[in-house]
Amino acid sequence: MNDAVKTDRACKLEQEASNTLSPPLFGIMALMLVGLPLIGIYLSGTQVAPFLKFPPLTRYVQHAPFSWPYFAFYALLDAVLLFFSVYLLRQRPGTLRPPAVVSRRPLPRWGWSGLFCMLGGWFLAWTRFGWFSAWQAHTFCLPWIGYIILVNALCVKRRNTSLMTDAPCRFAVLILVSTLFWWVFEYLNRFVQNWYYVGVDELGPLAYTAFASLAFATVLPAVLSTYRVLLTFSIFGSNRVRTLKIKIPWPRATAGVILAGAAAGLALIGVYPDIFFSLLWISPLLIISALQALSGRETIFSSLRCGDWRHLICAALAALICGFFWELWNIGSLARWKYSLPYVERYHLFAMPIIGYGGYLPFGLACLAIGGMMFRRRHLYPDAA
Repeated sequence: MNDAVKTDRACKLEQEASNTLSPPLFGIMALMLVGLPLIGIYLSGTQVAPFLKFPPLTRYVQHAPFSWPYFAFYALLDAVLLFFSVYLLRQRPGTLRPPAVVSRRPLPRWGWSGLFCMLGGWFLAWTRFGWFSAWQAHTFCLPWIGYIILVNALCVKRRNTSLMTDAPCRFAVLILVSTLFWWVFEYLNRFVQNWYYVGVDELGPLAYTAFASLAFATVLPAVLSTYRVLLTFSIFGSNRVRTLKIKIPWPRATAGVILAGAAAGLALIGVYPDIFFSLLWISPLLIISALQALSGRETIFSSLRCGDWRHLICAALAALICGFFWELWNIGSLARWKYSLPYVERYHLFAMPIIGYGGYLPFGLACLAIGGMMFRRRHLYPDAA
């Protein structure tokens, strides 16, 4: 048997272990995500109560003005990630298995309904008809519902498989988890206040919760469905993006250090929100992965032992693609968000400062980490079955 094939199979066997956190570790994760920023606020001598108010519409943080050194730093970081991904995609290590054949079947009929819902929802979100005024603020989820259906239909067309059709019950649970998942980021945003909402002032707490939860329910399904359809393209096939193996000699000790650093970073966003605002996207991912590693579970980074980067690249790219549409559809909606970022609030693409799009990359990995705890391996890594 070819050595490359043996290595490939060995790596697959190593990654069969569950990556779901046990209830105690899940509780620790929840306590860290909720409690650490509050500890930072308390230690800084700031009153904690304002950060616990609901809905979180009031702005408490006064951000620093634009700074060229900070802008250059984040621009360089984004450029390094971009060129590193391009470098990995250009590698041709040899075929480990024949690439899957793209189906020539037509788009499923239900996929056309998704396209209609997406375009119709977009139209309604950006128009201001008098007869529709009572529902105008609640239209943002419509294009995303259509997008999710359409992307899953494209996946079925190309490979006769998708998250929505392969695991419908888990996909339904994913919708509920997505709501809670994004509420966590809404909570963390209170401490850095990088975005805020307009057009929702007339909604009471209950109406706001229902309206926001409906929109938040589309986040994980959109990113993970986009991730799955990206994997159907040959550039991300099992014979590509397999290079630069990373093996950590003391994995649990390293995980402990990473967990401590991520915990400190999450606490510091409440103390120095201008300096550590970007850790809002990085610390939760590192906390989840470190807890998985400490408990002997697999993480989304485990495939790097085999030099397999494609799932990470696809997840980051999926979030960036969704981010583009989030910002596009947001800009013309009645109820929408605006940004207030320290140091980099300049050169916007839609409402988002161009540098801010880099935050979608680690966010995509966090989405994959949550998806990995909910779906079977064959659902998220279909060529690994």
